[in-house]
Amino acid sequence: MSGFEDTLLVLNTGQRRCYAADGRPISCRGSRQDGELRPGLAWPADRFRPSGGVVFDLLTDLEWSLCANPAEWPMPHNEALEYVAELNRARYLGRDDWRLPGRAELRSLTGFQTRDPALPAGHPFTDVCLSWYWTATASARNPDYAWYVHMEGARTFFGHRSEDHLMWPCRGHSRVVPVHGSIGVDSGRRFEVRRRTVLDRATGLEWTRDADLARGQVSWEEALSLVRGLDPRGSSPGAGWRVPTINELDSLVDLGFYEPALPAKHPFERVADAYWSSTTSAYEPDWAMALYFDLGRVGVGQKNGRWLSVWAVRSTSPPRSR
Repeated sequence: MSGFEDTLLVLNTGQRRCYAADGRPISCRGSRQDGELRPGLAWPADRFRPSGGVVFDLLTDLEWSLCANPAEWPMPHNEALEYVAELNRARYLGRDDWRLPGRAELRSLTGFQTRDPALPAGHPFTDVCLSWYWTATASARNPDYAWYVHMEGARTFFGHRSEDHLMWPCRGHSRVVPVHGSIGVDSGRRFEVRRRTVLDRATGLEWTRDADLARGQVSWEEALSLVRGLDPRGSSPGAGWRVPTINELDSLVDLGFYEPALPAKHPFERVADAYWSSTTSAYEPDWAMALYFDLGRVGVGQKNGRWLSVWAVRSTSPPRSR
């Protein structure tokens, strides 16, 4: 991973419990769900440090306004950008470098063990609305559209810039979160093809090169079962393979492209439109978080239906903490 150590660290989702397909809480032992394995960059014990109306995130090094709705009303995207400019002219909270966060930056605040809002338990923020929040990231399919994140259940989508949504300013720059959700590293350097697998040097994650392991759509439990017995290189069953978390799937997204929203000249084969994650939706535990690679959307799928495809991942290095 030489030269990529500071490019991207996949964040832990915060999920700590496991669930059956019908949404019932179950023991995590042997489930291979996100709540059992908890991969990714671990959150600091006291993640948020508030001071004078500003909150420093020790996980990402970004600063956010303590008030999650300083404008108090939704507005079109261009007005949100102008409002941030007004905050800077007025030196809001003593700073003049506020900005609208990128899609990946706003997503970095979300947690998947909580709902209403989908923020880490014990967060210090005030005036968090269960609604869509604008980001600064444009849609690759149409630049008249921009991405937004829903604080009720952490879904991510995009809409026309004339729509009215909320804004939440941030400042600073993070070593662990790309501004707009794409790493910006040439695919030829980023991905190392290892016959039937692909190593992502930017994250340390190894993926099956075949991105459609079931050759079609399966249920959530079928996806977990299939990957549990996966043996792509002739080693012992399982071999550390698992259904990726929603953050791990999102680490592959390059929002500069669509259909699929993957880096140009990526080496993967049979990329499907949408994939299961091992992360249960805290909003409705009989649903799981899903990544829709046609456009890069973060959504959900009902666990008991054969709606989505399955991909497999494994870690090549132990999870890190900050």
